[in-house]
Amino acid sequence: MNGPEIHVEFAPELHLFVPRARPTGATRAATDGVSTLGHVVESLGVPLTEVGTLLVDGREVAPGHVPAGGESVSVRAVERPQRVPGAPLRFLLDVHLGTLARRLRLLGVDTAYESTDLGDPALAALSAAEKRVMLSRDRGLLRRRELWAGAYVYPTRPDDQLQEVLDRFRPELHPWTRCTACNGLLKEATKDEVADQLKGGTERSYDVFAQCRACGRAYWKGAHHEQLEAIVDAAVRRSTRGG
Repeated sequence: MNGPEIHVEFAPELHLFVPRARPTGATRAATDGVSTLGHVVESLGVPLTEVGTLLVDGREVAPGHVPAGGESVSVRAVERPQRVPGAPLRFLLDVHLGTLARRLRLLGVDTAYESTDLGDPALAALSAAEKRVMLSRDRGLLRRRELWAGAYVYPTRPDDQLQEVLDRFRPELHPWTRCTACNGLLKEATKDEVADQLKGGTERSYDVFAQCRACGRAYWKGAHHEQLEAIVDAAVRRSTRGG
C-alpha cells in the first residue's frame, strides 16, 4: 500500500506487537482505497484476536471499514473479561503450551492439545470445527482467517500464562474432573479397577482413586498432590475474587 496515509494509535497493551509505534503507540500507515482497516492493523503486526473496539475519527467502525487518507484511527485492546459467544468456552493450545494445557485441565477447563506439531492450517481448521479458542504465542497462526476464535498468550512463564488466561476469559472451574493427559472426564475408581497401574508402595499407601473415562489413566493423591493443590487453590481464590 502506498497511497494517502492514516494516523493509527494503539492501546498500551498492543505496543509489543508494533515496534515502529514505540514509545508513543502511534504510527502512520498508507492506504490503497481497497484494503480494510482490519488488514491494515494486521499488516502493522497486531492480530485481530487482540483488537477490541476500532475508532475512526472518534466513531466506532468494523474491521471491514476501508480507511481513507487523513483518518485518525484508535485501536483498543479486547475488553476483559472477554466474552466468546456462540459455544461453550473451550480451548485449543498449540504445541508450545503443554504445561498451560495440563494446568487448565487440572482446573476442569475443556482444553485440547497435541504434543506433536499439527501445523497452523490443521490447528486453525480444528479451532473452527470444534469451536475452540486458539491459544498461542504464534502471531501468524492467530492471523489465519479460518480460526473460530483466538488469543495471544502474552507471558512466557506457565504460572503467569495460567493467570493471564483465567483473567482474560474467566472460564468456569471444575477442579479435579479432567484427565491432565488427554482431557477426558474422570470417574471414581476402586483400587481393583486401577491395580494394574499401581506399584507396591502406591497400592499399600492409597485407597482413593479416580480414572479417566477416555484413556483409563489412574489418579491418586501422590507425591506431587500438594503442589497441584496449591495451583488449584490459587486459581479458585482468584476466580472467586473476579480477578
